[in-house]
Amino acid sequence: MNTPAGNSLGALDDEEMLLVLQQSLTKKRVLIVDRHSPARDSLRLMLGALGVTAVHGAGSSAEVIRQVKGNRFDIILSDFVLDDGRDGQQLLEELRHAHLIPLATVYMIITSERSYTNVVALAELSPDDYLIKPFTSEQLQARLVRSIYKKHVLRKIYEQIERGELHEAIAACDRVIQQQPMYQYDALRFKGELLHQLGQTAEAEAVYRRVLEGRIAPWAKMGLATALRDRNALDEAEQLAEQVLQEAPDFLSAYDFLASVHEALGKLKEAQTVLQRAADVSPHNTVRQRLVGDVAARNKDLLAAEKAYSKVIARSKGSSLRTVDDFANLSRVLVERGDVEASRKVTAEMKRELRGDKQAELAALVSESLCLEAEGAPEKAKQLVDHALSLQGEVEAESHSKGRGVSQRLAIDLAHACYATGKPADAEKIMRQVAAENHEDTHLIGHITDVFAKTGRPDAGKALLEQVGREIVELNNKGVMAARAGDFEGSVHLLMQAADQVPNLQFLVNAAKAIYTLMDQKGWSPTLAERAFDYLQRAQRKDRKSPKVVSARQLYVTVAKKYGIETTL
Repeated sequence: MNTPAGNSLGALDDEEMLLVLQQSLTKKRVLIVDRHSPARDSLRLMLGALGVTAVHGAGSSAEVIRQVKGNRFDIILSDFVLDDGRDGQQLLEELRHAHLIPLATVYMIITSERSYTNVVALAELSPDDYLIKPFTSEQLQARLVRSIYKKHVLRKIYEQIERGELHEAIAACDRVIQQQPMYQYDALRFKGELLHQLGQTAEAEAVYRRVLEGRIAPWAKMGLATALRDRNALDEAEQLAEQVLQEAPDFLSAYDFLASVHEALGKLKEAQTVLQRAADVSPHNTVRQRLVGDVAARNKDLLAAEKAYSKVIARSKGSSLRTVDDFANLSRVLVERGDVEASRKVTAEMKRELRGDKQAELAALVSESLCLEAEGAPEKAKQLVDHALSLQGEVEAESHSKGRGVSQRLAIDLAHACYATGKPADAEKIMRQVAAENHEDTHLIGHITDVFAKTGRPDAGKALLEQVGREIVELNNKGVMAARAGDFEGSVHLLMQAADQVPNLQFLVNAAKAIYTLMDQKGWSPTLAERAFDYLQRAQRKDRKSPKVVSARQLYVTVAKKYGIETTL
């Protein structure tokens, strides 16, 4: 087995390598996840026989979340069937989504289920491996050693990604490609994704074409399709994604991608059909069920939207991925369907599940006001809207203090309730702010347009969105023009003003980059650095993977490194 030059394992033969890896296994910290205590004890004994002593156990998903927040685990061994009907797939989804475990952590799922659906679900979320029960300690050791070695080979890539140094991560990919042929495709996959994040579409496309010259890889075809979409070759991207699904119907992310291309081409019904096909194959994936509900609602297929949103709530029970929007989405659809009582039951469940959450309290007021309006009780509805408007400020303050965003869909629903109860000025103020902060989010803009249509104001909605668009361009241009004229301090002032007034992704990124550019020239300023970091964090909460956000993050890392400042992202 070949290893990189200078690597601590570089000069070892296969037998020596195996011994070193087996010895390294004894130093790993392991978390066993199983709802049955005897099963955890049995696996703990098996690991003990392999010399692994730092072993923790968790009997529920909530306990896993608590433990990973307090400890860094090298290995997580999770049973497929967890508490409250959840599974190891959902747990992996939650841990990755919330960045609670590093890329270097080995995540292995243990299951007695051999069914097609479960295997597909596992493959989609990319655990490092999975074991079918029963298995021996030798089989467990062999799988763990194999996964540990792979993590060892790719560790420099992981380290640079976690530090936000993506160009260095690409260089680490190149070293693996040159020195470790066995793992070159893993490195090429990382390299393509990193280039895509950096907005280097042509370079990413070249990587994927290189892979496809050597092997048939669905992920490489999907990477190529993504590059084609990014340079607006939508028809080609659509054809390639359809080809992937014909050749590899189990590659579920291809369904999501194809649906997004269908939407971009205005084919909403086709998008819904594609997402529903994927959801049928992988019913455990709550993110996809949410997408099905969203596109079905936009298609006015309210029954399909109700089913999808109901599954999201059922499957995310007890999960930190559950949101106020999940309940509000279902409640909204039920009101539209005329089932006010069912909507109230959903709201009651939300209040129980999210007790103490001010956003949930606000959502309950908005939902009930829409129910009352549908029942022909406008005065009662108006009282609740007054209460909701007074609560809105508290919600924003609480969310900001906890470092999380305020639900923009909920804000639009509040505007809807304002229009429905004769408060057009309040409604327009809310709509204008949401539109300005999310002008690049076609789904939220579509939701705004839909509310204007429902309340008999389609022309007013169109005019408002056009006016907001013009104002955004004007605000942005002032700061950009100042920078082009060499007035970097003036540019920073104008762009910070724009970001504070309209904290959309573009303004937040522009303000952060302007500050880092100024500090690169004039020196590090703790006060300005704090402002820039706040803007960057808020932009990341909107879309961490956006090339614009990645670009700002790279500039932050570069400038901080120049002045010897430790980066935290």
